[in-house]
Amino acid sequence: MHGDPMMWVAGIRALYLQALHPRAVRGVTQNSDFRQDAWGRLMRTANFVGTTTYGTTEAAERAGARVRKIHSMLTATDPGTGERYGVDEPELLLWVHCAEIDSYLHVLRRSGFPLTDAQADRYIAEHRVSARLVGLDPEAVPAGRAELAAYFDRVRPQLAAGSEAHEVDDFLLRPPVHPLLVPARGLLWRRVALLAYAALPPYAHELYGRPAPGPDAVTRRLRATGALLRRVPERLRWQLPPKHILRAMARLGPDARPAPARPRP
Repeated sequence: MHGDPMMWVAGIRALYLQALHPRAVRGVTQNSDFRQDAWGRLMRTANFVGTTTYGTTEAAERAGARVRKIHSMLTATDPGTGERYGVDEPELLLWVHCAEIDSYLHVLRRSGFPLTDAQADRYIAEHRVSARLVGLDPEAVPAGRAELAAYFDRVRPQLAAGSEAHEVDDFLLRPPVHPLLVPARGLLWRRVALLAYAALPPYAHELYGRPAPGPDAVTRRLRATGALLRRVPERLRWQLPPKHILRAMARLGPDARPAPARPRP
């Protein structure tokens, strides 16, 4: 799944969803200048996912240790109550984790990636390893679709689109770029961001206060985009940074290849 080009759309959907948890999004806005380092932040996230997917066990453990160390030093402040809290609180880490996994699974399946319900459950369960790496107790992390759905039902009352969420929304629609790239941003990036937003659950659209096309129209757009991107030769797609697939192939030998795009039961 992680070699599929629709993971980029899924990653943007995850950012939209994560921003709806006020305590979690404050941990980002109060501790990073994400507007000035947008590409760096995106690449750090992609690098972590790529390392835990295609890297060695030792590399994955080191990546997790770095994330835990950084999070242990960061705090955020609730502007309403003055409460100061750590960004590594389990409930915040769990929200970020579940929003990511739900987005990856939702966008890829909806865009035509062939995955049975049993395989989807297995994918969620496998990600308890990445949850452990960022500091969560794997036993407290959803291990299948039913548990993931129950988690979102439980957390929904805590969600809101505050000023920080709208700041993320504005950033994702209009990230800072060189003036010469502004036309490309409007032509390419904005379409991707709008598609990722449209793929959010209806309650997220209500919280943001910005409508989205109907579900059938969104599914058609996701499938069309997925079909188009999957026509790009894999070798060309793998050249995009951070190139974890190519590095894994080089490490494992000339006959090594990623798992087939159509998973085996």
